[in-house]
Amino acid sequence: MDQALRRVDRDAALDDACLPHVVIVGGGFGGIAAARGLAGVACRITLVDRRNYHLFQPLLYQVATAGLSPADIATPIRSLFRLQPNVRVLLGEVVGVRPASREIVIGRNSLRYDYLVLATGAQHSYFGMDDWAENAPGLKTIEDAIEVRRRLLTAFERAESADDPAERAAWMTFVIVGGGPTGVELAGAIVELARHGLEREFRAIDPANATVVLVQSAPRLLPAFPPALSIDATTALRRLGVTVRLDAKVEHVTAEGVVLAGEVIPARTVLWAAGVQASPAGGWLDAERDRAGRVVVGQDLSVKGHDGVFAIGDVAACLAWRGQPVPGLAPAAKQGGGYVAKVIRRRLEGRPAPPPFGYRHAGSLATIGRQAAVADFHGLMVHGALAWWLWGGAHVLFLIGGRNRTTVLINWIWAYLTYRRASRLITDRSATL
Repeated sequence: MDQALRRVDRDAALDDACLPHVVIVGGGFGGIAAARGLAGVACRITLVDRRNYHLFQPLLYQVATAGLSPADIATPIRSLFRLQPNVRVLLGEVVGVRPASREIVIGRNSLRYDYLVLATGAQHSYFGMDDWAENAPGLKTIEDAIEVRRRLLTAFERAESADDPAERAAWMTFVIVGGGPTGVELAGAIVELARHGLEREFRAIDPANATVVLVQSAPRLLPAFPPALSIDATTALRRLGVTVRLDAKVEHVTAEGVVLAGEVIPARTVLWAAGVQASPAGGWLDAERDRAGRVVVGQDLSVKGHDGVFAIGDVAACLAWRGQPVPGLAPAAKQGGGYVAKVIRRRLEGRPAPPPFGYRHAGSLATIGRQAAVADFHGLMVHGALAWWLWGGAHVLFLIGGRNRTTVLINWIWAYLTYRRASRLITDRSATL
């Protein structure tokens, strides 16, 4: 009996080895959607990521501001495919592609593919000033969020122990560079942390006196939103006490602060939310790229000159939003992943290709603070408390995993009722006084 079972397993493995091999690089929204879209298809799928978890990036700023813990917004990738036997998950960092032999390079090893889906996302862009990164961390990974949290909480600790008023003021000043959704959400969350989360916990300082400066090089905040909502967001932030600087370009960033049009703003904590660029995947293929490094793809999200290779999400440049570029949003990545899965499925089944990819935009949301948010649903503009509740409901709905949804919801209810933050930990020894 045991010999028969082993023979069946061996024969199944041989059959599997003969199946077309789909390799997906990246376990974000797009990569997960592509793998799930191929469930039940006669193919082998290998999903490769340098981390073992899927991260819900839209809530990363809440980890950075001590509202949530990292485990609340991250889910082990393997757990997502426990019931999908044609998916294999590999932990590793892809460093190149060999198109001629149809292989990806993972460290010293290589992996052959029949179809390749690049879903490698984006990274920070300092517009050629990469030396600013040390003094102005961005927010793309859990490691980034923990570092931002460390800097925020340490700033108040240093201010408490400072004897010099100027030094204390510098520690109590927080500058966020970039007025998109991430910058707006960070500014509002830092003010709430200072005013409510740390209330009555210090003796030499009053955290509520912290200065939060939001710097935007454009004429208005949230440029992707309608102008009326940009005005609403600016008004709401100023009402919270945030100093909003528009048409202000950062000239320099140091450990002592930032320089705006020759004006020095002393600030020991500077956070970067001003720009992103695509991962280096385009360079692996030597494919055509746009100014942000995104791979230019065709109507079916395929990479020109590379048969069977697709790019989706933040790494792809695609004019599939009524002739406009598809935005770098989670829904866009998910839709791209599902579409590419459909293309591959039809090819493997010998059926005609689906119609060209078209991005369906459900709406844009950005939260500012308690009972304050803005939302745009195809011209239907909502702001204030209603938009805030919609924002919360949408994010809980799109979180992956019942545990994460429950935990986030409980944390939010607790914070709403008590004004307290649950994850105020300084975990780096370098932050000690």
